[in-house]
Amino acid sequence: MAKPALGRGLAALLGGSPPEAKTPPVPIQPAHVMTAVPVLDARERVERAPLTRIRPCPLQPRKDFSEEALRELADSIKEQGIVQPLIVRARGEGYELIAGERRWRAAQMLGLGEVPVIVREADDRAVLELALIENLQRENLNPIEEAQGYSQLIEQFQLKQEEAAAKVGKSRALVANALRLLHLPPEIQAFVRDGRLSVGHAKVILGLNRAEEQRLAAERIIKQSLNVRQTEDLVAHWRNRGAAAAGAKSASLSQSRDTHVADLEHRLQERFGTRVDLRYRRGKGALQIHFYTDDDLHRVLEMIGVRPD
Repeated sequence: MAKPALGRGLAALLGGSPPEAKTPPVPIQPAHVMTAVPVLDARERVERAPLTRIRPCPLQPRKDFSEEALRELADSIKEQGIVQPLIVRARGEGYELIAGERRWRAAQMLGLGEVPVIVREADDRAVLELALIENLQRENLNPIEEAQGYSQLIEQFQLKQEEAAAKVGKSRALVANALRLLHLPPEIQAFVRDGRLSVGHAKVILGLNRAEEQRLAAERIIKQSLNVRQTEDLVAHWRNRGAAAAGAKSASLSQSRDTHVADLEHRLQERFGTRVDLRYRRGKGALQIHFYTDDDLHRVLEMIGVRPD
């Protein structure tokens, strides 16, 4: 059965059925002008709330907001008004954002007194799910924020990877591969966050076992502007060099690994979405697939056609 589209998941979290026709824009009025608000359905209304009574949500997975993009959005709001109301929940004497932080920040830039909102009753899990879905649907999260969002959803609410993936309309493999990025040292995560390294680069760097080697590889990639294929060659060379150094200390590992073996090992890592060690010598050896959680183990077993009891 096909998975529901991401937009339908968002609609379900927002509550109610999707409207047949588009809701007309809600224009921004000066703070002293009160206007009637349209009724969306029998259960909820668009209200106007003072901007100063709305605060951001600490569960928001997105941390980086482009100043330039916010200014462009502010210019659009100045001309057209806020087309989509902010989604908030009541907190104390004010409101906490569930969705729409970019609109909230742009409204602050414009010095607006009030903004249109829809007030929802939502627990922390629903808020985090909705924030993730909204950002993923609009491709607003960088890869590290996305991975941290999945991790937060899994850890805070004790979900399995498969359950978290279903919540946000993504495949389990995609979520598993995203979570692998969080195994990188913080410095390399920062490079991925700001775009100096791509996700492709990061996946290749994960083929190196030592954090110091990963940092050195990341620095060389940036300094020499290496593409992903060149990065694969660099990592394969370093891994072979490491195997050769280890072989000098042990007679059983006296030969450095063949480049083709290293390439096959890398392809297996890409296939299984986790670290794989392939040891081969004269037709004998071992294949070791690493896992870090029970979910990881179940995912690997399913990929090789073994059903866990």
